Amino acid sequence: MARYPLRGLVIAAVVIGVVMFLASQNNARPPSGQSLSHFFRQVEAGAVARVVIDGSELRVTPRNAAQEPFTTRTPSPLSIDEVGQLIAQGVEVEVAPGRINWGSMLFLAIPILLMIAFLFYIMRGSRGGGSDGAVSFGKSKARLITQEHSQTLFKDVAGVEEAKNDLSEVVEFLKNSSKFHALGARIPHGVLMVGPPGSGKTHLAKAVAGEARVPFFSISGSDFVEMFVGVGAARVRDLFDNAKKNAPCIVFIDEIDAVGRRRGVNINGGNDEREQTLNALLVEMDGFESKHDVIIMAATNRPDVLDPALLRPGRFDRQVVVDAPDVKGREAILQIHARGKPLAKTVDLRVVAKRTPGFVGADLENLLNEAALVAARSGHREITMDDLDEAADRVVMGPERRSRVISPKEKAITAYHEAGHAIAGYSLEHADPVHKITIVPRGRAGGYVMSVAEEDRLYATRNMLLDRIAVALAGRAAEEIVFSDVTTGAQSDFQQATNIARRMVTSWGMSDTLGKIALSSSSESFLGEYEGARNYSEETARLIDTEVKAILDTQYARIRALLASKRTELETVVKALLERETLHADEFDLVMRGQPLPEPEAPPRVAPAPSAHTEKPLTLPPGMMPKPG
Repeated sequence: MARYPLRGLVIAAVVIGVVMFLASQNNARPPSGQSLSHFFRQVEAGAVARVVIDGSELRVTPRNAAQEPFTTRTPSPLSIDEVGQLIAQGVEVEVAPGRINWGSMLFLAIPILLMIAFLFYIMRGSRGGGSDGAVSFGKSKARLITQEHSQTLFKDVAGVEEAKNDLSEVVEFLKNSSKFHALGARIPHGVLMVGPPGSGKTHLAKAVAGEARVPFFSISGSDFVEMFVGVGAARVRDLFDNAKKNAPCIVFIDEIDAVGRRRGVNINGGNDEREQTLNALLVEMDGFESKHDVIIMAATNRPDVLDPALLRPGRFDRQVVVDAPDVKGREAILQIHARGKPLAKTVDLRVVAKRTPGFVGADLENLLNEAALVAARSGHREITMDDLDEAADRVVMGPERRSRVISPKEKAITAYHEAGHAIAGYSLEHADPVHKITIVPRGRAGGYVMSVAEEDRLYATRNMLLDRIAVALAGRAAEEIVFSDVTTGAQSDFQQATNIARRMVTSWGMSDTLGKIALSSSSESFLGEYEGARNYSEETARLIDTEVKAILDTQYARIRALLASKRTELETVVKALLERETLHADEFDLVMRGQPLPEPEAPPRVAPAPSAHTEKPLTLPPGMMPKPG
């Protein structure tokens, strides 16, 4: 592509030069020898023998051979009457044959030619220099990965064992399709992989192609949709034509929700470009003949917005959930991403996996990469647990802000706030154990408490949720007990506590007043919860608010009484925090038992994502949320 602009500039320069030369030659006429008045005086005197009319130019031949011929110009070509007057004066009149003014014609044509050339170049460049011009807009942008270049295998994918088992049948069909055809069986035409961002859907699709050793067409859903009407549908047809020529093969459409959203809900009507593209995709998927062993794989984290026609049998008739991995899956993912990275002998990836619930493959890869960067900045030759600890904090909370100037009073307020969270988590039966407390600012948080669930959980009980609300409110309660005043540092705590309490009332039927009824009209996806239209009355809304406030007030009074009874432990923890700024689980346990702390020589353990109280414990395992001070 780089040579085309230079070649075009050279050609344009040559054309412009030729045009200017021709124009100058066309206009290079001998200058008029005499004025027009002199010519008419000569005609009246009978001194003109012959006149050749060439447009507005007159070439005059005198009767006296001793006089030289001359030229003159008229404002406009002579009229019939003027020519008649010359003939009446005895002048021989001759009209010169018309000449083509090539310079003028080229001056008129060159803007049009340049515009055509520019449009041709733009169309050609949009497809990398293809020779089909405007037709190339309808060509598919899918990237073909042949079996020679497909190096990803199932062994390179971890943490999604169930998904790999579901897809092994697809691999077997692509390897030996005749066995299935002989029995009259058909493989699912489409496989839709759904899961949160970063869970490895695209990586898994590449592994299927690598295992089956077949061509792999990869394209994004957004590549189909253009501003020109009909382009997306043309690209769909071109993609499937190429796929049939390379069968057996796999066509992978990433982020299919960009083109597969439910039809008829857009504000511009139902016949827009995206819907035409979706219609073409539906027709192509349902129009395969049995001899075309082409399997369509797609990935999305928004299955709730897809058109129902995409999910019916004959199209995407199999869905594979690629969810966040469990502790064994996280350990296997860490081992894969640790390849080529020198780990110290003290690093235990099982410990790292146990303390990172809710992390997907992309999070774990980023964690190890950040650990390698931290080790490089620290001058280490191996990645240590210290580096992993710092990397985990950086991934979730951001880098430390030790340069931030904090007054002693604000530092004390932060220490009491975080100590309140920690003592509440330590004392309440159903709260997650405390792993780390720090008053070192990170990101927008002045400090935070990390708590780690002992195991991955799928469900949460009512007592667990109430304890999480109490722990979230403990920071504000500690401030009020000690200072008889409160600060703005509990904003995030209130948001977490209120969200849990509201979901207990509206979604999980944990309110004695409202009963076992689902009042929330929200829908959930892998990206979170989306509120829909409210389906209850104003009176019910008032009851919901009253019940939520009652839960929060009850838990606040409960945790305030608990902290007031543990004022001695609160002061001890605050003193240790002001001295060391960070306390790990074993150190915090010693402080709570009234034992002295050892000298800080042992390296800190790896830190998970900050958590204490997730907002959606019934959807995913409890995460780790920071407790900003």
